Amino acid sequence: MGARPSPGGPGEFVESLVLLLNADYEPLNVCDVRRAFRLVFGQKAEVIHYDHHDVRTARAVYRAPSVIRLQHRIRRPRPRVRLTRREVFARDRHTCQYCGRQTNDLTLDHVLPRHRGGAHSWENLVAACRECNHRKGGKLVTETGMRLLTAPHEPRCDVYALFTPYLTDPRNEPWRDYLFLSVG
Repeated sequence: MGARPSPGGPGEFVESLVLLLNADYEPLNVCDVRRAFRLVFGQKAEVIHYDHHDVRTARAVYRAPSVIRLQHRIRRPRPRVRLTRREVFARDRHTCQYCGRQTNDLTLDHVLPRHRGGAHSWENLVAACRECNHRKGGKLVTETGMRLLTAPHEPRCDVYALFTPYLTDPRNEPWRDYLFLSVG
């Protein structure tokens, strides 16, 4: 293998990311280059696609992996979307779930108020405009004469949501072939 200069200095490879695929090519996770090398050299994974730079050790030069695949399929739990304000607003499409008004000035509302035993969960949280949230207060929806436009639910976590943020880095462009995402 011919020597190629390593861009950005000796520590850059540590910050490089590697797409980790299951044995059946299902995208699993993103790891750093060190973890990827441990999996490859431990014969637990194989390199599917190489990065554009080399990693130099005292005795050898290795091409950095960009995509690796596990040798044996692993079962993992279904990934879940984190419960945050931003994700609740995204699930509800920035729309008040009581009056239907789209706005950027939303609040979170517990359908069953917390002081009445309501949980802080996907199934009990909705986006509400300030007026509707104030009108509902600490009451049940049925006590106020209001109604929900859609029932709150936990959104599915998909490949697009998990891995798209990494595609803003041009070094990760080859990942698209393994994430089943089309360009542009």
